[in-house]
Amino acid sequence: MDIGELDQVTTTAIDLAMRFGPKLVVCILILVAGWFAGRWASRSTVRATARFHLEPPVQSLLGRIAGGFVIGLFAIMALQNLGVELLPLIAGLSIAGAGVALAMQGVLGNVVAGLTIIFTRPFRVGDYVSIAKEEGQVLEIQLFSTTLGHSDLSKVVIPNRKIVGEILHNYGRLRQLALEVGIARDADVGAALAAVESVLRANARVLKDPAPVLGVARVEDTRVVIAVSPWTSLTDYGPAGGELNQALLEAFRSRHIAQPQREVHLIPAQAGLRASA
Repeated sequence: MDIGELDQVTTTAIDLAMRFGPKLVVCILILVAGWFAGRWASRSTVRATARFHLEPPVQSLLGRIAGGFVIGLFAIMALQNLGVELLPLIAGLSIAGAGVALAMQGVLGNVVAGLTIIFTRPFRVGDYVSIAKEEGQVLEIQLFSTTLGHSDLSKVVIPNRKIVGEILHNYGRLRQLALEVGIARDADVGAALAAVESVLRANARVLKDPAPVLGVARVEDTRVVIAVSPWTSLTDYGPAGGELNQALLEAFRSRHIAQPQREVHLIPAQAGLRASA
């Protein structure tokens, strides 16, 4: 490259710097200001929505939308300052967006389902639900998936599109135990029910409201089955069952309430042969 060409390149560079340099600096300043304004708008939206007692995922989503909207406005201002034509850009982005939407139908389906869950609120964080052949306590609700926690400390992540449209059983934040205890047919049923009531009153995990449900469930050949269905919180559901079974066994023994027994009579083989002859 000779000296003339070098001078021409230098002159062109200086001319471009003089023409677009201030605009580029202003564009960068606008984007930086938009980033801070977007963060402020996001935090302000979260604080404002907290007054309406919305779910944390809803607050976070609305905060992100507000922040993204503000940043988008500042980005448009920056592009206009550079002299960029926005209509062709918007048309190109629309075409690209249509292609991306076709390629990501499953992901978008999860997003739409997540928005449906967040705004319709069929369940909330902390509820115990049964859905899609899985059950557990709702730990987190996100746009793409919902996370359930099990009593064994494992987690199940379910895509939101597998939840919307399915039959959902929401237990809320209480669980009802389904225990059974058997007594002999000739035992005092009233005494047995009184023993069950005393055991339930003595256990701190059993809720007083709703009141426990108990009564004779069925009468069998050798025993009378008493159904014991108390309510507990989610955290007490697991240990309460073992505690109540042990306490019921000890209470029946201390009160000498007869337990069901089965008698087995063995017939000698020779006597059986004589009887058949």
